[in-house]
Amino acid sequence: MSKTFQFDSVSSILVEDGSAERLGDILADRFSPSRTMLVTDSGITKLGLADTALASLTKAGLDPVIFDDVAADPAENIVLDAAQLAISEGVDIVVGFGGGSSMDVAKLVAILARGEQALADMYGVGQVRSSRLPLVLLPTTSGTGSEVTPISVVTTGEHTKMGVSDPTLFADLAVLDATLTTGLPRHITAATGIDAMVHAIEAYTSRIKKNPISDALAIRGLAMLGGNIVAACENPDSLEARRSMLIGAMLAGQAFANAPVGAVHALAYPLGGRFHIPHGHSNSLVLPHVLKFNASVASGLYAELADSLALPGTSEAGKTQSFIKWLTDLTEATGIEMRLRDMAIAEADLSMLANDAMDQTRLLVNNPRDVSEAQAFEIYQQAW
Repeated sequence: MSKTFQFDSVSSILVEDGSAERLGDILADRFSPSRTMLVTDSGITKLGLADTALASLTKAGLDPVIFDDVAADPAENIVLDAAQLAISEGVDIVVGFGGGSSMDVAKLVAILARGEQALADMYGVGQVRSSRLPLVLLPTTSGTGSEVTPISVVTTGEHTKMGVSDPTLFADLAVLDATLTTGLPRHITAATGIDAMVHAIEAYTSRIKKNPISDALAIRGLAMLGGNIVAACENPDSLEARRSMLIGAMLAGQAFANAPVGAVHALAYPLGGRFHIPHGHSNSLVLPHVLKFNASVASGLYAELADSLALPGTSEAGKTQSFIKWLTDLTEATGIEMRLRDMAIAEADLSMLANDAMDQTRLLVNNPRDVSEAQAFEIYQQAW
């Protein structure tokens, strides 16, 4: 753990059930905008999930412009189209409303709408040189933590993604409204919830930027997520479970925004890029196998997480085993598929995946144990 560290996060967080119904008043009071852009996906608009928020914006005189062409793993052209709409409509505030993809696009639109820097020049860490419009994010799933991270991931080719990571992407306000997540299908609840749990675990074991603040957030976030994910899957309208999941995901997001994730995410990304498996589900498929791989150097940290969850075990190795079993049992209880073979991935594809994973250097450097291509292949074999 570094003796010197910096912790950054969003300027403000509002946790309030039903807050989307008064979004217009919230924005008017805090930002005094005149024209609002709502960035979301067509599934949300078709289901009417954004209707109350849009009505609130209209009532408050904030003249909403809707961009609902966001897709999972958004491509560059989607980001650029949204930015062009923001410029042509003269919006002065951007609201990301939806899952991680919608919020990621909104972050970049808020910057690109200024017209000061090209998207291609922003990829990487700390490359943003532009100012941005005010930015507000409302998650409708409990997983990505994107509402409190300074990261946006863009699909740049058929199988490739690039990330923009810069403090400029921290939102001015994150709004957590649990009513937006009730009724979320079981499979999505499971995948996004496990994604958030991975954020907490990998932040706690992050090799380079692990710090006491991220540790505290990770521990609390993991407990809230692990204690409520099955209840949220089985009782989708439980506001209590949904609220706990939403807050837990946010805490995990704050943790990994400052202590970055490692090999679970590095090995998950090729599954999404090659086979279009949702990101959270990709994480769940490799999670227990990466933890077993890391245990030779990270068992002390896994044992600490086991202690924080009051899991059984008298030795470091025993507690680590309990921790991995706890995660595996939770994943199984959600009903999500747990093997690569269940996702129409052939054993012959594993070497390709291992090769792709080696491109995720910005993530692998954070893992507590170095991962070679041969070791990545072995992990995929175990997951298959």
